Amino acid sequence: METTKLRVNRKRLLDTINVSSSIGTLENGGLNRLALTEEDKEMRNIFVQWLQDEKLEVRYDDFGNIYGRRKGKRNDCPAVAVGSHLDTQPCGGRFDGVLGVLTALEVIRTLNENNIETDYPIEIVNFTNEEGARFEPPMLGSGGVVGEFTKDFIYSAKDNEDISFQEALLKIQYMGEEKHRLRNIKNFIELHVEQGPILENMNKLIGIVEGIQGISWLNVKVVGETNHAGPTPMENRKDALAPSAKMVTKVYEITKEMEGLKTTVGKLNVKPNITNVIPGEVEFMIDVRHEDDEVRAIAIDRLREQLSTIAVMNNVEVTISTDWHSDTVLFSSNVMDAINEAADLLGYSKARLFSGPGHDAKYISKIADTGMIFLPSINGISHNEKELTLEDDIEKGANVLLYTILKLAMTQ
Repeated sequence: METTKLRVNRKRLLDTINVSSSIGTLENGGLNRLALTEEDKEMRNIFVQWLQDEKLEVRYDDFGNIYGRRKGKRNDCPAVAVGSHLDTQPCGGRFDGVLGVLTALEVIRTLNENNIETDYPIEIVNFTNEEGARFEPPMLGSGGVVGEFTKDFIYSAKDNEDISFQEALLKIQYMGEEKHRLRNIKNFIELHVEQGPILENMNKLIGIVEGIQGISWLNVKVVGETNHAGPTPMENRKDALAPSAKMVTKVYEITKEMEGLKTTVGKLNVKPNITNVIPGEVEFMIDVRHEDDEVRAIAIDRLREQLSTIAVMNNVEVTISTDWHSDTVLFSSNVMDAINEAADLLGYSKARLFSGPGHDAKYISKIADTGMIFLPSINGISHNEKELTLEDDIEKGANVLLYTILKLAMTQ
């Protein structure tokens, strides 16, 4: 069969997605399949069986990452890896992460039924705890593989019930060996729903992801003086909340002035948080994102300066510290070119864009040439039961993934 005529099996792919959608199902059609829970175990068991049905070599590592290896003609050479994650948010959608694993499986099925042997091996991956909804931070499985996190750090992470990652991994019986970690790969490709409105707004089908935006989390602590709300005159107060409100407003004013900058104040704590007591302390977090690290650094400097000025003018103290940051990751031009070529071959519209959220591809880019394929998210909704990517788009995205893998897994 001419490879240019290859297409995935739409019905089989959708049936596979429907099986996934039946595990951890919520009332409104979403999924609650947190990492290393019984629901995750059930999905893992089915996934492993699917890999075995395709005669793949199945293994899992000491972080519970699952791999299915399809041999190539040059089996000693680095593999082309493809995948994502099967865990979800507590009220997550049916597609986030899941599509990246199950479309990869469909690609393998398509290659097998057409007796196509690639030069390089192909490895499907399901990474553990990408979402970080049960164990923080997110992307522990992929981060562990590349040494971003130590084994002790990952194993000691605990959920809200004080259960450790290690305990949960042992309980579901997916504790593998360190020697089975993902190594010796030439490429990694991750298909994912966009989780934003850009492709839909541009009326484009395929997103060729150029990289992942840099992120900084700033902790802002404003200290005034706690006092009684009744007898304390307004002019004698050192209310920490009023200037904090001005600071939040200033954050968004600065954001509007800098193209491409994204900021979010999503967490705020007021002390003592009592109706008739003047707040003496306020702490809030600012999430700052931009695809250009230099622009993000300039934005942070401006935020520090402007928020400090507001504190001085309102007779309160402010401390601004960086809780966490991650620099922008740029993906491989070779992989982007392969995705672009696949979209052109199939006649699908496309656009290049950056990812706002982090993904497993972010960490795997440390050890291999990496790229991502985005599919449109209706109304840009994700991490929500209403998350939706259309069946036609899923089929077409799987076909782009198929040809991207063929391009990368054949001798070049």
